[in-house]
This record gives sequence, structure tokens and C-alpha cells, in this order.
Amino acid sequence: MAGFLHILALRPLVSPPSNTQADRVISEVQSPPRVHRAWLVALAAFIALVGAAGFRAAPSVLIDPLHDEFGWSRATISSAVSINLVLYGLISPFAAALMERLGMRRVVSGALVLVAAGSGLTVFMTQSWQLLLCWGVLVGTGTGSMALAFVATVTSRWFVKHRGLVSGVLTAAGAAGQLVFLPLIASLAGRHGWRSASLLVAGAALIVAPIVLLLLRDHPSDVGTTAYGATEPEEKPAPTRGTARRAVTVLGQAARSRVFWLLAGGFAICGASTNGLVGTHFVPAAHDHGMPVTTAASLLAVVGLFDVAGTIASGWLTDRVDPRWLLGGYYFFRGASLLLLPHLFAPTTEPPMWAFIIFYGLDWVATVPPTVALCRDRFGLTGPIVFGWVFASHQIGASIAALGAGAIHDASGSYDLAWYLAGGLCALAALMSVSVPSAGVAGEPRNMALTQRP
Repeated sequence: MAGFLHILALRPLVSPPSNTQADRVISEVQSPPRVHRAWLVALAAFIALVGAAGFRAAPSVLIDPLHDEFGWSRATISSAVSINLVLYGLISPFAAALMERLGMRRVVSGALVLVAAGSGLTVFMTQSWQLLLCWGVLVGTGTGSMALAFVATVTSRWFVKHRGLVSGVLTAAGAAGQLVFLPLIASLAGRHGWRSASLLVAGAALIVAPIVLLLLRDHPSDVGTTAYGATEPEEKPAPTRGTARRAVTVLGQAARSRVFWLLAGGFAICGASTNGLVGTHFVPAAHDHGMPVTTAASLLAVVGLFDVAGTIASGWLTDRVDPRWLLGGYYFFRGASLLLLPHLFAPTTEPPMWAFIIFYGLDWVATVPPTVALCRDRFGLTGPIVFGWVFASHQIGASIAALGAGAIHDASGSYDLAWYLAGGLCALAALMSVSVPSAGVAGEPRNMALTQRP
């Protein structure tokens, strides 16, 4: 018996863990769980997009102050907005290709400095061409470098799990920026003049730039980790040369696909019915009906508030529902709401107008996550650049609507026709969205040849 007890004393009942197991257990005890680096990258991207959104929110509340001070027509001021919107879209695919060469951190931080320069220099302008240069060219180029192609690049590189949700959150950053800046810009413009509002936006962009340099990283391999939800590490692609040529080459390849034209056409109407029309002309249209500018700007900010919730929910749904049907529903109900809008304007905010603000806010950019998902699903590795071109069509549509609505108002003294045209076009966008063929159907194979790098 004594011998048996002696054997038990020498031989433990449970085998000790191996060195590897022991090291892992000790590491888990000593080191608390860490936030995955992908979430810090997403945070930096969110902050950058919020900062860039400030100047894009400014035009709608500065149209009347600029008209009062300089005597410029709404069509002239809208021309600067139009240039801004076009460049915001056209720069996007080239910026996505440039991010492949120089990295997201360099491109985004440089873009923020450009936004700050364009916004700050407006305080010195005395002629309309200077408005076109600062407000249109400089800010349009800077914000275009942080457009939604940037969102597609971040989610494609850093996320495997929750891509749709993260796309929704980052897309909502633009609405969050509008929510933060729009009431401030309207208040500053009313109390201290439009120049103070422009300086506020310039300062905000400069503050965000160091945050981007600190937190944003180009690829998971740069910090020795994997994309969130990835089961194995992915090698960082080699930097590509010929940024402009690559962006144009991808466009040429994508243009052979019916999917591209259906998505681009629908997204052009999306831009026309949001940034171009409502984003630019809602405040002056409400003011035409006796509503104070600050009240109208606050309503547009509330649109941004509900847009945050709607876009995040859309991202969640995109992970679970066919994106084509989501897009069709979004466009159809947006069109119906725009057809009703001319009858809702009044000197005060009545319940029907609040209903429009809430509904329209939920739908504002809910179209982005499903569109990003379709580009990624159909075009593979080049999906971010393809989405950049799709987004360019969004901004072309926005530009046409911004200029066209201003011209309609100058000619008729009312925006009513612009609202009705936008409502009808949204019905067409709904039809185009549900007509996108399934992957592998009708000559549209999943991840077509565009996944190959030129």
C-alpha cells in the first residue's frame, strides 16, 4: 500500500499541459483580450469620413448668404456645388487605385489637408471663379479621395466577417458628419457670417489628419495580423504602378458587364435624388415656403441622424438578404416620398413633414451597403475600383440634379418640378436594381475575369 501511494505521489493523475498549451494558458491569464486591429482601422476611417462630410454639408446652408453678399445667382453657386459633386465621384476610382500604390493612410491624410485648404481659402474669395476653384475643385478632389470607394477598400482588406455591417457603419459616417456640422454651420453663418463656418470645417479636417496617421493602416500584414474573421493570413498585394491606367483599365473591363451599367444607372439616380437635390436644395426650398433657414438645416441634420440608423440596419440586412431586392425597395419608397414632398413644405414643421424626414433619413444612403456587396461579389479583387466608378455615376447624377434644380428654380421660381422628376427616376432605379442578373446567369459569372490584376 505504501508503495502504491509512493507511485501516485510521483505520477500525477492528470498529465501536465505541453509547453505550447502552458504558454497559451499563461498568455491568456496574463494578457487580457485585445480589440482586433481591424476595429481601430474602421474607427480611423469613420472619423476621417465624418471630418470630410463637414464641407459637403455646407453648400445647402451657404447658398443664400453667398447670394446676399455677392449677388451671385443660385445657378452660379450651384455650379460650384456641381463641380464639387462631379469631382467627388470621378476622383473616387483613381483614389482607390492610388491607395493600392501609396496606401490608404497617405492618401486619406493628404486628402484631409486638401479639404482644409479648399475650405479655408474661400474666406478670401471675391469672384465667382474663386468659388468654383475652392469650393468645387479643391474640396471636390479632397473629399473624392475619401469617398465610398475608401469604404469598399477598408472593408475588403480588413474584414471577412461583418463586412456588410461595417460598410453600413462607415457609410453612415457621412450622415454623422452632416449631423455634427450642419447645425453648427447654419448657426455660425447666421450669427457670424459664412466665413466662420468655412473656417470651422477647415479646422475640423486638420484635426482629423493626425488621427488618421496614428490609427489607419493599409493592410493587416503591416501589423502582423489577419483580417477580422479570416481563418488564415493573406499576403499583402504588391504596389501597383500606373494608377490612372489601372483605374481606366478596370472601367473598360467592367463596362462589358450588364451588371455594371444597371448598378451605375441606379446609383446615378440615387445621387440625383439625395446629394444633388435634397442635400443641396432642401434648405432653400423650405425657406421659399417661409421656414427659417436654421429650422430647415436642423431638419436636414435630423435626416442625417436617421440615416445613421438606416444605413447600419441596411448593412446588417445586406449580410442576410439578396442585395438586389433591398435596392429595389429602397429606390421605390424613396421615389414615393419625393412625390409627396412638395405638398409638405410650410412655414412650420408639421407632423407630415416630420414623417418625411424620418422615413427619408432611414433611406438616404441605405443603398450603399447592398451596392458595395454586389460590386464585391461580381467583380472580386477589383470590386473597390469598380465601385469607385459606380460611385462616380452617383456623383454625376448628383451634379446634374444640383445644377438642374437650381436652373428650374431660376426659370419657374419653384422647385416642384425637380421633386416630381426625381420621384419618377427613383421608380426607374428600382426596376434596374431588381433586373441585376444573378451571379453566373446570362453571361455574368461570379468574380469574373476582373479578379485578375492587369
